Parts: sequence; C-alpha cells; structure tokens
Amino acid sequence: MMATKMTVIVTGFEPFGDHTINASWVAVQELERLGLAQSVDLHVCEVPVEYQAVQSLLPSLWKQHKPQLVVHVGVSGIATTVTLEKCGHNHGYKRVDNCSFCPDSQCCMEGGPECIDSVIDMDMVCKRVNSSRLGVAVSVSKDAGRYLCDYTYYTSLYLGKGRSAFVHVPPLGKPYSAQDLGRALQAVVGEMLELVGQAEDDDHHHDHCSHQHHQHAH
Repeated sequence: MMATKMTVIVTGFEPFGDHTINASWVAVQELERLGLAQSVDLHVCEVPVEYQAVQSLLPSLWKQHKPQLVVHVGVSGIATTVTLEKCGHNHGYKRVDNCSFCPDSQCCMEGGPECIDSVIDMDMVCKRVNSSRLGVAVSVSKDAGRYLCDYTYYTSLYLGKGRSAFVHVPPLGKPYSAQDLGRALQAVVGEMLELVGQAEDDDHHHDHCSHQHHQHAH
C-alpha cells in the first residue's frame, strides 16, 4: 500500500420538510468526532437542500480539496437500515427544494448519461460491514430517490468520475441513535477508502500497461 495521506469529504444535509433535525448531518458530525484512520484527512460539510446551491458548492469542494473520495450522507424517512446507494440518476427531479425551486429541465446535467455508477463495490462494503458485528444493519440500493440526495450524488459522480458514494440513514431513533449512525459511517467510509486505496495502487501498477480497458470503464 502507498503511504500517502488520503483526503475524503463527507457531507450531510440541512433540515428540510418534516426533518427539522436532519439525521444525516448529525451522523456526519458524530463521524467527525470519532474520526477515521490517521492516514485520512477528513473534511465535513453541511449541504443546503437546494438544487442551485449544490450546483455551485460541489465543484468548489472537489477543486479545493482534490479528494480521493466524496461521501454524501442523506436521511430517508422510509429507510430502516444504513443504505449504500450504487448509482445516481440524471432525470426525474420534480420535487421543489427548500427555496421552492425545481430545475425546469427536471434534470441534473444536460446531455449527461442517464445513470452513473460509483466505482466503489457497494455489495462488498455492505458485506464487510455487516460481518463485522457492528450492531447496525447495512443494505444496498439502486434508487437514491430523485430528490436532492440523488441530485447531489449524480453531480458528484459526474465531477469525480465515479469516485463518490452515497449513504442513506434512517431518521434518528428509527431505530438508531446518532452514536450508532456515527459508528456505522466510520465503518462504511473506512471500507470504502480501503477499496479506493487498493484501486489506486492497482492503477499505479498498470500505468505502464495498455490503457485499452479504460475505454470500457464508463
């Protein structure tokens, strides 16, 4: 493994609708308190529940910190597990945001692909965390909900060429506490960084090889 420091940004969302306290931001703050491995430079950020704010904030986050990975965390009123989202979607944004705004195109990136997958193997992360007896159930999903969560995820996947992840958490107390969710994020992000680190090492080994396989990567 390379000894270079890895940079990860983890974001949560501000309150919206019935979520007067957003479990995602509470969980991210708990993660910040717990910390990640010493070799990881962790930055956290609260994201507004506004389409236009996301469009301006995310490029600056990627540019400023040049992270190896950006993990967005959002709350889902229907989730009962910590849910790892596999992909972001470009179309179907019909719900208005905290500013009562909705994109006219109902789309995230004009001319972008319909769906972008994360480079991270979410099934592998899920399996590893669930087998670690954390006490918090983790599952995977392919539908981040076509609201600010999905919109943010797609934007980050687009900007970061797939080096992004999205984690949905249930509302606080349904059934997990802030501490539970913080521990779950610590485990999940740790596993994700391990996979990203392995992939980067593989890339360095393959640099002198043919690059033909990259043409099929997306």
